[in-house]
Amino acid sequence: MSKPYFPSLEEIQKAEETLKEILIPTPLSKNRHLSDKYEANILFKREDLQVVRSYKIRGAYNKMRSLNSEEMERGIACASAGNHAQGVAFSCNMLKVNGQIFMPVTTPKQKINQVKMFGNGFVEIILVGDTFDQANTAAIEACEKNNLVFIPPFNDPKIIEGQATVGLEILNEVKEHIDYVFVPIGGGGLASGLGSYFKMMSPNTKIIGVEPAGAASMKAAFDNGKVVELKEINKFVDGAAVQKVGEITFEVCRQVIDEIIPVPEGKVCSTILNLYNYDAIVVEPAGALSISALSFYKEEIKGKNVVCVISGSNNDITRMEEIKERSMLYEGHKHYFVVRFPQRAGALQNFVNNALGENDDITFFEYKKKNNREKGPALIGVELQNPKDFEGLKERMEEQGIVYQYLNDDPILFEFLIG
Repeated sequence: MSKPYFPSLEEIQKAEETLKEILIPTPLSKNRHLSDKYEANILFKREDLQVVRSYKIRGAYNKMRSLNSEEMERGIACASAGNHAQGVAFSCNMLKVNGQIFMPVTTPKQKINQVKMFGNGFVEIILVGDTFDQANTAAIEACEKNNLVFIPPFNDPKIIEGQATVGLEILNEVKEHIDYVFVPIGGGGLASGLGSYFKMMSPNTKIIGVEPAGAASMKAAFDNGKVVELKEINKFVDGAAVQKVGEITFEVCRQVIDEIIPVPEGKVCSTILNLYNYDAIVVEPAGALSISALSFYKEEIKGKNVVCVISGSNNDITRMEEIKERSMLYEGHKHYFVVRFPQRAGALQNFVNNALGENDDITFFEYKKKNNREKGPALIGVELQNPKDFEGLKERMEEQGIVYQYLNDDPILFEFLIG
């Protein structure tokens, strides 16, 4: 029986040498704002500053450089929600290899355009399916049909060893002991690679895997003791939203990850906005995952040396309104109601004058029955300057005899009415 795969120091160091052909180490920089906030030494590993603006170039290039001339001549195919695609496209261009890149139809346009740019004529983009997993299936079928070489996004030793060089660079740069590393998890390539290197070279460092709460497939695998497929996922954190992690990455992660924490998507959005406002750092949702977890570990990390891997910055600016909305909902600033006003004149004016607080604003208003506005229900969005004012708002609505249904706690109705 063959020994289960685990990255070796030799192969990780070999990947480092391979990547020197195209990359230089990314910065490991202290973030003063968060260091002060958490009373810790918070360091950012800036993989958002890669040439393709994410760490994915490491695994993609390392895997493609391992192909022989016959395999390169056949061409390659891959599936990705964006960042792996860019890494593969860049590698195709550098190595002059033709490739087909399968992406979900939900992929932000900004990422599609980046793939085209990095591929520079060597790649064909094929949009298929609503999720990464559906695009992945299509890519594998194309490889079987057209005799192409499949370049997996995470479940492959060469991919894992390429991503492991993130950990190698961190330990090459720091002089002090690293107490915690927070690393985002999608399919598990980065976490298994970085985690394995730390366990070999700095075994007392705690590795915390961070997943989006709506797509916590690695935690599900940990809880079940095997890889499982989530029936439904929240695709918002597109760079880390997978229904099923890799078999290889799972087996490595279960040996090297100390804890996994799922982080709400709204918390991720707040982190994106704070990074931009405080530090002028632009990250994509997956790139904010590791930093988003810090507030859940504020007591444990106090006085410690902590590294957060910022995995990518491929964020489409058109998503910023959605990011702001999700953040405000999570922070308790935004609330939606279906209100059935009393059947009397001036009911709406009464709501504005007597139910709303001094610092409350109506940011959304829509009658649901266009032909009977005075008696029909209305959909209302209210923004609070202070989230603590929410209970007072509800109390005043009840005092005024306003019948309402609160939507924030009803995900199905919220999605149907607000979208």
